[in-house]
Amino acid sequence: MAIEIREAVSSTVIRPVFRAAGPAPVRALDSRTELIGTSTAIEAVLARARKVAPTEASVLVTGETGTGKELLAREIHARSARVDGPFVSINCAAIPQTLIASELFGHERGAFTGALQRRLGRFELAAGGTLFLDEVGELPMETQVMLLRVLQEREFERIGGSRALSADVRVIAATNRDLLQAVAEGRFRSDLYYRLAVFPLEMPPLRERAGDVRLLAEHFVRRCANAVGKTLHEIDSDALARLEAHSWPGNVRELQNVIERSVIVGESETFSVDPCWQADAAPTDRADRCAPAESSASARSLDDIQREAIVRALQSCAWIIGGPRGAAALLGLKRTTLQARMQKLGIVPRYRHVPGSGQIGSDRSGIAPC
Repeated sequence: MAIEIREAVSSTVIRPVFRAAGPAPVRALDSRTELIGTSTAIEAVLARARKVAPTEASVLVTGETGTGKELLAREIHARSARVDGPFVSINCAAIPQTLIASELFGHERGAFTGALQRRLGRFELAAGGTLFLDEVGELPMETQVMLLRVLQEREFERIGGSRALSADVRVIAATNRDLLQAVAEGRFRSDLYYRLAVFPLEMPPLRERAGDVRLLAEHFVRRCANAVGKTLHEIDSDALARLEAHSWPGNVRELQNVIERSVIVGESETFSVDPCWQADAAPTDRADRCAPAESSASARSLDDIQREAIVRALQSCAWIIGGPRGAAALLGLKRTTLQARMQKLGIVPRYRHVPGSGQIGSDRSGIAPC
């Protein structure tokens, strides 16, 4: 596995990342497959992924939200015999349960109200390639039965159709749920679980990837700077220390959001973390990291722990709740679920929409405070 290796850095600033003649990535694959890191935890996962990639075995990727499960799936696809075929991704939690079967298997014209023409499903679109089922634990029971048939018999039928179609597809599934617990509770079929988990892989959380925060920070700073047209020559050492001290409950996705936000508000050619994030998140995180896990859990109630995690996620997302860059997505929750928990825990949103102003802001001025 080719992984970006950076040259040694000074104790004051991180300089090599942004030099015009700096080291290029060793990897020659598409940028969407990049899994950056040299930690023992990520190397162990990648070593197992390399072994299963050339096979046709189904893979189940587990791990916390934001750890890069889809990136690992793309890496497996890129190293498989199906690399020239399509990589088709579907988020099972993002599609209404009444429509998920049609999205997966397609439908014939007239199969249901509103089906005005034939529609190909993801299994047909992924023919000869890989189908990535994200949040597979959210599939309704009836769709689980249909998916099980595809995995067992390698064929399926469009909704409203009668002709069996061949499924020349490799399936990689992912979830941040405990599927074995869901099986025990009767919410997920055990036979489907064992069909999907032929080769299980678990993505480690960022807090367990010692040393990878620095490499990821360099990568995201460069990419975000290029995206907004800014020139950044170095990373401030204090900024790097704060990034490495944070526990990152939202994992790599949270780190990327914080860096993007900091690049946007930064005004110098040295990267530094957005002061709002430094002031709000860093002290709390340092205290968390210094306290033993057992004493922390016993000293605080579950509501306190949930409140702290939600506030931290909101801070890292500039108090945006919904949307792909909002705290709900970062925490792996529906927007309405997060809002309900915020109300229960007494968390007052710092930002709201001001009618007629076209702004997201405070109650008075329409300008959001830090």
